[in-house]
Amino acid sequence: MNETAVAATLWVDSRCTLGEGIIWSERSGALLWSDIQSLRLWRHSQCNNVVHSWVLPDRLGALAECESGKLLLGFTKQLCMTTIHDEHQSGILDTTPIASVEAAQASTRVNDGRTDRAGNFVFGTLNEHRDKRPIGNFYQFSIQHGLRRLELPSIVIPNSICFSPGGQTMYFCDSLERKIMSCDYRADEAEVANVRELVRFARHQGLPDGSVVDADGCLWNAEWGSAMVRRYSPSGRIDREIAIPAKNPTCVAFGGSRLDELYVTSSRQDMSLEELERTPHAGGVYRVIPSVTGIPDRKFKDA
Repeated sequence: MNETAVAATLWVDSRCTLGEGIIWSERSGALLWSDIQSLRLWRHSQCNNVVHSWVLPDRLGALAECESGKLLLGFTKQLCMTTIHDEHQSGILDTTPIASVEAAQASTRVNDGRTDRAGNFVFGTLNEHRDKRPIGNFYQFSIQHGLRRLELPSIVIPNSICFSPGGQTMYFCDSLERKIMSCDYRADEAEVANVRELVRFARHQGLPDGSVVDADGCLWNAEWGSAMVRRYSPSGRIDREIAIPAKNPTCVAFGGSRLDELYVTSSRQDMSLEELERTPHAGGVYRVIPSVTGIPDRKFKDA
């Protein structure tokens, strides 16, 4: 394991209740992320260091930038489109529904998601009921084919959805299983095969949350509960560890003009008053310079 210490510093003091779904927009040179529980979309423009946020009509579990410049939003029970006309706009963001998700299943909602290398949106649904039954599913959505369920095991809390540089391998997890899985993935057919374990978390580790793959094909994972981001080789070996000054890192994204900066969202949930006093900026976005580069997310094909 690479023991070189890399510091994570506070980048945006957003103090989200549940910050998630962070992406980098090459078109606008900005980070975008969601505060799921506070029904808010955040944006940080790197060119002028200006932060804006918009009120949402529903909880936003995942998002993606579209080829048209619009945003694809994964709300509780539906996928929607929106356009941010002016970065100085505020108030409630207008959205247009394009697909319903598990309308007959009352306790599930859209959670983690990301575009695959072909421009389809892949996401999972989470069971919010306290029984924690594995009734969530993984889906691929495209304008051409609509919603197609991926033949993966049902889950409770889907996370870690990301893809190898070539797009033939998909990574995912059920956070409560404390394992990150991989499988063969065929984007055109929405088919998966050869499901296998990539990483099994040790007792001292937290729960796997959001992940992203870098240009070397290594997977970076935000670990809920452990104040840590870890990098795993394609064989599942821990390659690097980065401490985050917040108990619950939630998601990671490469950004910056050269995609050589790693950004980490976090949450204030499941923290005691003492922990919040000790780390008052929990829920913010943190920045790391990891000496590796990321891969641009493919824009969602909405044409």
